[in-house]
Amino acid sequence: MGFADLRKEYMQRGLDESDMDADPFRQFATWFDEARAASPVEPNAMALATVGADGRPSLRMVLLKGADERGFVFYTNYESRKGRELADMPWAALTFFWPEMERQIRIEGRVEPVSAEESDAYFHSRPIGSQLSASASHQSEVIAGREELEQRVAALSAQYHDQEIPRPENWGGFRVIPDAIEFWQGRANRLHDRLRYRLLASGGWQIERLSP
Repeated sequence: MGFADLRKEYMQRGLDESDMDADPFRQFATWFDEARAASPVEPNAMALATVGADGRPSLRMVLLKGADERGFVFYTNYESRKGRELADMPWAALTFFWPEMERQIRIEGRVEPVSAEESDAYFHSRPIGSQLSASASHQSEVIAGREELEQRVAALSAQYHDQEIPRPENWGGFRVIPDAIEFWQGRANRLHDRLRYRLLASGGWQIERLSP
């Protein structure tokens, strides 16, 4: 079968303005809870798009680790490619896709680091193995082989045996502070529903319907 023959018809439901909460963060929470019930395997997985100082974009999957009226939080190595790009160009786009519900959410906005206290709290909530991996990995850098990485982990494991592992200074969270959040619902014949919340200068949100 060729790519052109791959096709799925979206038939589950529609999306009307009357269905939407006036607050996009409450609407996100509603959809996320429904996605978690429908798709229990990492419903918090999201595509993160950044752009370098040279204008070249990059995209990868990360995990949402916090969401409230302040924005959407994920954690990474600040010296990774995405970390360097966000330092140069502090704007990003996120996309969640939940095929079981025929839904996606797109988020755009500026990005800022979370506080050191927030990063510390999340780092020490992670399994010890994940803490060691974050400490050992020089994310996005070329390495000679996997053995090099495993040796770093083993050395750190021995160094911090029965001790708290300190959060690396180059590891922590970013918060995407949105100025646009779009809720997409698949519909038949590709006539999809798209409702976008756009942040106004007054601080309120305006809901707009976009053509599919």
